[in-house]
Amino acid sequence: MMDLKQQLAIITKGTDEILPEAELVEKLKLNRPLKIKAGFDPTAPDLHLGHAVLLTKMRQLQDLGHEISFLIGDFTGMIGDPTGKNATRPPLTHEQIAQNAETYAKQVFKILDKDKTKICFNSAWLDKLGSSGMLKLSACMTVARMLERDDFSKRYRENKSISIHEFMYPLLQGYDSVAMESDIELGGTDQKFNLLMGRELQKHFGKPQQCIIMLPLLEGLDGVNKMSKSLGNYIGITEAPNEMFGKIMSISDELMWRYFNLVSLRSPDEIKQFKQDIDNGKNPRDVKVALALEIIERFHSRELATQALEDFELRFKQGGVPEDIINMEISTDNLSIANILKQAGLVGSTSEGMRMIDQGGVKINSDKISDKKLTLNPDEEYIIQVGKRKFAKVILKAS
Repeated sequence: MMDLKQQLAIITKGTDEILPEAELVEKLKLNRPLKIKAGFDPTAPDLHLGHAVLLTKMRQLQDLGHEISFLIGDFTGMIGDPTGKNATRPPLTHEQIAQNAETYAKQVFKILDKDKTKICFNSAWLDKLGSSGMLKLSACMTVARMLERDDFSKRYRENKSISIHEFMYPLLQGYDSVAMESDIELGGTDQKFNLLMGRELQKHFGKPQQCIIMLPLLEGLDGVNKMSKSLGNYIGITEAPNEMFGKIMSISDELMWRYFNLVSLRSPDEIKQFKQDIDNGKNPRDVKVALALEIIERFHSRELATQALEDFELRFKQGGVPEDIINMEISTDNLSIANILKQAGLVGSTSEGMRMIDQGGVKINSDKISDKKLTLNPDEEYIIQVGKRKFAKVILKAS
């Protein structure tokens, strides 16, 4: 095991809050592998870098020699956690949970060491509780205590419904910690109530209490909002290497350090050295390239990371066209540029195409265009670029 000071430097890197930190220090002084859990309800298994924040911290703890359990909430997933929302999340069927859990397993091992990770399902112990056990568990907590949870209290104040079964969710998640005898539980800042419930129930059942490590929510490409697929500001861990590279290079120099702290596996000393290098005149772009290469290598391979860098240099330094450009033939009577952009899948709508032209983000055969009324000629080939990363080679046919 690594010495205490070094472990704490790695564990605290990028964390939002550790509760209680003094107890964590005492657990680490035991100098034995600690049992660490993080629970995931398999509701949306397509992971992005926002999800990778928690998984990266799990990997760091794994590399320190601690025991990592990836808990899939197949039982609690059938209840539906309203985390941070004003309405109940729809419960999942057994079939949906099984399918999502399989997808999760394929993706998480892009970060965690498969040979050193325990995959657990909380149905293994929650199924055994039965109705009697559920009633005894529910007696451990009061309604007043449950209403301290932010989303419950907000819905109660607004006279919005709260189903009785929703109160069971934090209780069951807390009971997971009892059954697993966890030393540490990880979660996002939006899970604080549920995480602390594990400590309370462990005390109630006469078990040593776990410590809580809470991780912040990662901002997306815009640097403002939480990374989200619905907002379109995300970097998916299964996206194509070229797409990932371009997105990472598009983040601001200031946001880059946030990604280093929360997603990178580099040590605090390495990150500190990067900052010193920039203070001494190094181009921040070169440090951002190192970040992009690390992330793509982890989720794909070193070879594909290198190819993505080469493609990036070709497109953005030399103004070239990527080798894997999409080739398509479009048959239409509407040869307006906005319609062609939509038909080629380069924009989601003609109005978006118009906006991109206004912003100077559309090129045809390397020439920037500004005429929103431009029409293209049939039976000709065009190389169309939208923004920095979207290309298509189009042959037009009048229908």
